[in-house]
Amino acid sequence: MAGRKRKGGRVEPSRDSARRQDGTLSVRMKPEDRSGGPPPKAPPPKKAKSAGRGGSARRASARKTKPKQRGGATGLGRLIRRTLYWSVVAGIILFAGLAGVVGYYWSKLPPTAEWSLPARPVNVRIVASNGDLITNRGDTAGATLTLDEMSPYLPEAVVAIEDRRFYWHFGIDPIGLVRAAIANFRSSGVVQGGSTITQQLAKNLFLKPERTFERKIQEAILAVWLEANLSKKQILELYLNRVYLGAGAYGVDAAAHRYFGKSARNLTIAEAATIAGLLKAPGHYSPLVDPDAAEGRAQVVIKAMREAGYLSDRDASLALSAPIQPVHDVAGGSGRYVADWVMNILPSYVGSLDKDIIVDTTIDLRMQAIAARAVSDTLAEDGQKFGVGQGAFVAMDQTGAVKALIGGRDYAASPFNRVVDAHRQPGSAFKPFVYLTALEHGLAPETVRIDQPVTIKGWRPENYTHKYLGPVTLQTGLALSLNTISAQLTAEVGPSAVAATARRLGITSPLTATPSIALGTSEVSLLELTGAYVPFSNGGMGIIPHVIERIRTADGKVLYQRSGDGTGLVVDPTYVAMMNSMMADTLARGTGRKAAIANWPAAGKTGTSQDFRDAWFVGYTAILTAGAWFGNDNSTPTKKASGSNLPSIAWQRFMSAALAGTPVADLPGHYRFGDPANLASGDYGPIGQLAAQRSVTLEDGSVVPASSLSRPDPVRTDSIGALAADPDMAIDQPAPDGPVPPADVGGGDAGSPKKKGFFRRLFGG
Repeated sequence: MAGRKRKGGRVEPSRDSARRQDGTLSVRMKPEDRSGGPPPKAPPPKKAKSAGRGGSARRASARKTKPKQRGGATGLGRLIRRTLYWSVVAGIILFAGLAGVVGYYWSKLPPTAEWSLPARPVNVRIVASNGDLITNRGDTAGATLTLDEMSPYLPEAVVAIEDRRFYWHFGIDPIGLVRAAIANFRSSGVVQGGSTITQQLAKNLFLKPERTFERKIQEAILAVWLEANLSKKQILELYLNRVYLGAGAYGVDAAAHRYFGKSARNLTIAEAATIAGLLKAPGHYSPLVDPDAAEGRAQVVIKAMREAGYLSDRDASLALSAPIQPVHDVAGGSGRYVADWVMNILPSYVGSLDKDIIVDTTIDLRMQAIAARAVSDTLAEDGQKFGVGQGAFVAMDQTGAVKALIGGRDYAASPFNRVVDAHRQPGSAFKPFVYLTALEHGLAPETVRIDQPVTIKGWRPENYTHKYLGPVTLQTGLALSLNTISAQLTAEVGPSAVAATARRLGITSPLTATPSIALGTSEVSLLELTGAYVPFSNGGMGIIPHVIERIRTADGKVLYQRSGDGTGLVVDPTYVAMMNSMMADTLARGTGRKAAIANWPAAGKTGTSQDFRDAWFVGYTAILTAGAWFGNDNSTPTKKASGSNLPSIAWQRFMSAALAGTPVADLPGHYRFGDPANLASGDYGPIGQLAAQRSVTLEDGSVVPASSLSRPDPVRTDSIGALAADPDMAIDQPAPDGPVPPADVGGGDAGSPKKKGFFRRLFGG
C-alpha cells in the first residue's frame, strides 16, 4: 500500500532523493538500489586490549598519519621519475640539436671521399759556402723526423704540457673542455683552451687560423676523422713536424736548429721543455726574445713531465737546474735576409718543387758576422748622433759572388731587404761612371777643368761647401767630389753616354739621361751599385751579382750548377788603371779618408743624396768589393750623415777584419798620376785642357761658365814637368788644410755669384 513501508521489499526511486544540490537530476543508483542490494557491512574491528588512554591515542594517531606517509613517498618518486624523464627528453633534444649543428657544418666541408692528408711541404735547406746551415725555409722549415728519431724528451714534453690524456681520448677531450670552460668562466675571459693535439693538427692541416664557432666545430669533426684513420703515433709525429714554434721555425727540427743550433735528435730535457713551452705563445716564450720567460715556462713543462710520470724526481731536479743556452741566428738574424733573397729568386732556377732541396750559397759566414757587427756597431755608436735609424751592407768577390749581405739593422724588427729591394739616389757614388765616360772620350786624370759656378740648361749645380777651387785636375775633382766638375763632364760627353756606361758596368735600374745624372739622381739598389764597381777591382770584367752556387736534392741530384764568367770585358784595362789611381786618391786625401785600410791598396767613392737623406760608400780592394748605405726608411733627412762618415766607418771596419790574414794584393793597373809619359802633347796636358775649356762654349749653350777667366799667370808652360813630377804642387792639391768636408751634395740655384780671382778660386777663398 501506498506510504506503507515493507521490510526487505522493493523501494522505488524518489525524484526528490535523486536530485543533486544544483537542482539537476541524477540517474546514478545508490548502493541500496542495486539488484543485489547493498553490500554487506564490514564487521567492526576488534578492539585491542586497552593500554590506557595514551596508548589508544597514539595508535589512532598512527592510523591517521600512515596514509600521509604513503602519499609523501609517492610524490618523491613521481618527482624523480619526472626529472629522469625530462632529462632524457632534454638530452634527446640536445643531441638532436648538436647533431643538426654538426651536420650543418659537416655539409660545408668537402666530401669525405676527398679527405686526405696534405702532402708535406718541401723543405729548402740554405747553406753557406762551407756547407754550414744558414737556415731552413719552406712551410715546414725543417727536416721531417719520426718519433723514434727525435729526442724522447720532446714528444713527452709536448704531451705532458699540451694534452696529458692524448693517448686516451678520441680526438676530443670532454674533461679538458669542462676544465677549460670552468677556468674561463672564473676569469671572465679565455685563459685556457680545450683543444687536443689532434684538434690542433686538424686546424694546421685543413683549416684557416681564424677563431670562429664554425671553425671549432669543423676542427672537432676533422679531429675525430684523424683519430679514426691514423694511429696516435702518426698523429703526434705529424703535429711535431708541422707546428709553428716562432722565429720562422715550422716543426721541432727547425726550432731545434733555430734556438739551439742542433737537430731535434739531440735535445736535452731542458731544451725539449723550452721548445714545448713555445706552443703556448711562441713570441712571448722565445729564449731569444725573453730568456727569463722562456726559462720559467720550461720549468712548468718539466714539472708537468714529472707529474705525468715521464721523469723521475732526480731527472726533473737536474733539468730544472740546467741552464738554457740558446744559439742566436747567423749574425744576429741577418742570415734570414739572405734566405729571403734566395727564396725570392729560387723559382727562376728550378721552378716548382716536389721534394726537399739544398741550396749552396756563396755566403761566407765569417764575413757575414763581421758585416753584421760593422753595421750594428756603427749605428749603436753614431746612429742617434746623425739621426740615422737603418743601415745595409753587401760584399762580393771579383766574380760577383756575394759573401755577406746585411739587409737591415735587425731582421726581427724589419725583414725588408735594403740591399736588394730598396732603390735610392746614390748621389756622388754615381760619379765614377761620369769620370770613366770622360776618360773613354779622351780625357785623362791630369785633365784640368775649372771648378766654378755653371749653368746647364737652367740647372745650377753647387758644391757642398758653396766654395769653388778654380782649375783642378779630374783626379782632384773626383777625390773631393766636386759637383761642378762632374756636371761639366756630363755635359761634354752627354748624359746618354754616362747612362750607357753605367748600364754596361751593371746598373739595371732605369736611368734618366738628364744633366742631373751627373750627381746620381736616378735611383739604384745597393746590390747593383756595388756590383758595378767590381770591374774596377778585377781588371775590367763585368759580373752579375749572385748568391746561389748550386741547387741539389737531398739525395745528391744536382738541379742547377752555376757556370760562366759574367758579361766579359766591359772596361779597357787602361781606363781601369786610371780609375783606380783616381779613386785611390779619394781614400788617400779625399772624402773617403775614413775608409782607408792600413797597408792595403783600396779605392772607392762616397755618396750623399740631397738633404742628407742617403749616405753611401762603395769601395774595393783586389779581393773584395763592398758597399754600405745608411739612412732612414721613410727618407727623412738625417743630421748631416754623409758618405764620408757612417758608411766609410762601417766599410773600414768590415774590410779591416775581413782581410785580416789575407796576403796584400795591389789593385789592377799601375797608372802613375802625373807621369809625363801619360800626358799627351797637346789636348791632354793640364794647360791645354784648361785653355780648351775656357775657350769652348757648347753649340746648344748648355754649359755657360758664370765668369770668364784670363790665362792664369802663375801657371807657366815650363812648369808642366814640375806639376807632373810632384803631385803635391799647386793645381792638384788645392784643398785647404784641415778635414775636407763632404763635397757630395749638389742642387739648388746659387744666384749670381761674385767674381773671384784665380788664387781665391784655387785655394777656396
